[in-house]
Amino acid sequence: MSKGLPKRSENYSEWYNELVKRADLAENSAVRGCMVIKPYGYSIWEKMQRALDDMFKETGHTNAYFPLFVPKSLFEAEEKNAEGFAKECAVVTHYRLKSDPNNPGKLMVDPEAKLEEELVVRPTSEAIIWSTYKNWIQSHRDLPILINQWANVVRWEMRTRMFLRTAEFLWQEGHTAHATENEAMDETKQMLDVYATFVEEWMSVPVIKGFKSANERFAGADETLCIEAMMQDGKALQAGTSHFLGQNFAKAFDVKFQNKEGKLEHVWGTSWGVSTRLMGALIMAHSDDNGLVLPPKLAPIHVVIVPIYKGDEDLEAIKAVIMPIIKELKSYGITVKFDDNDAYRPGWKFAEYELKGVPVRMAIGMRDLQSGQVEVARRDTLTKETRPLEGIVTYIKDLLDEIQKAIYQKAFNFRQENMFKVDSWAAFEEQIEKGGFLLCHWDGTSETEEKIKELTKATIRCIPLDAVEETGTCVYSGKPSNKRVVFARAY
Repeated sequence: MSKGLPKRSENYSEWYNELVKRADLAENSAVRGCMVIKPYGYSIWEKMQRALDDMFKETGHTNAYFPLFVPKSLFEAEEKNAEGFAKECAVVTHYRLKSDPNNPGKLMVDPEAKLEEELVVRPTSEAIIWSTYKNWIQSHRDLPILINQWANVVRWEMRTRMFLRTAEFLWQEGHTAHATENEAMDETKQMLDVYATFVEEWMSVPVIKGFKSANERFAGADETLCIEAMMQDGKALQAGTSHFLGQNFAKAFDVKFQNKEGKLEHVWGTSWGVSTRLMGALIMAHSDDNGLVLPPKLAPIHVVIVPIYKGDEDLEAIKAVIMPIIKELKSYGITVKFDDNDAYRPGWKFAEYELKGVPVRMAIGMRDLQSGQVEVARRDTLTKETRPLEGIVTYIKDLLDEIQKAIYQKAFNFRQENMFKVDSWAAFEEQIEKGGFLLCHWDGTSETEEKIKELTKATIRCIPLDAVEETGTCVYSGKPSNKRVVFARAY
């Protein structure tokens, strides 16, 4: 029950962890650093998947699947990528167990079953995919290749947090190959736009689109574009990335094609991905001290109807009126739960569905039936009103659209109120402790960026695509700068 939820203002981290568990989204597993995504949580992820998958297919991409295991020799072929992920890799060294002669009933690794070459459990799939593309690409007629993969990846984490940072997580990763640099960069930007549209229109979370600095760039990419979202504690969460790989992986795996003039050239590449981190963003951007607040487009249940009755006769009378309404709501693609479970009282149900973030709750008793009305409660504003049963379907349909927009607007307003132009180091140090996005001039050097991170734990979240050219001086070094970047602490 939500009564025991910690308050965001008192302990945001504990509030998040408890909400994930109590709203039945996920729980810790027997495997350290890994989580179990429970049915309610997974149904939200499925809705995310479905929407994104449709958007990928609308932009010409198809799904494929590549091996979980990457031979070490392939993994280390692109040096920057290998170096960037080396410390997070899980590695398979043996292929068999055997009975332990010293411990009856127990098993041990069979020393005779050592692999000739170690296998890396994929932390990302560029290596295995580009080694495959070498066999697929010979001519300009074979390009472009536009492939997406839905998969799990493993990145060994010491400090984990459900949905935000776990040793194993679910994601999609797009990997495309192109004949020209411009085509590859257009693809990189297009997929960033797809992510931004999804996060803003489905998740109701506003984002800033921008380039990553060299320090924050994906290992093996020439450029990384990202979308950054603000959580309610003022921290940033990277909600998606799209990488322009240049010809780095094509050169590492010798992927060449014959162009229209008959000359051999290396292919240009991109990769892009979002993960179950989006679940964390969804929770932290909107939810409150009573539980989840879900935008209707991603809510597993749009409307819950709680009948208030004393006996079977009352229940049947309510059903006779409500069932045709449920049928009509469902015809518009609205998911409805009619909760007539008599094991729990209505008050308990109200709190439970509030905790789970169901956008609209309807309650109807015998008095309501007689007066032809129903109580309608909104989860996002915690307000309720009495509405006539006549025309209720149209009202609910419009209300769900209104809630979707209102949740976005609230998050947008919060972000606007917590973005600050900062021009001095003293102001930077003061404001970063309060949270928010700090718009500051930066001298463009890795040294300054690293020093700011060391002193304040803040990083450059992005160099906004719409950054205005303006003359200024770096907030830390005082050196000249021509635009502001976004600094924040981040998840």
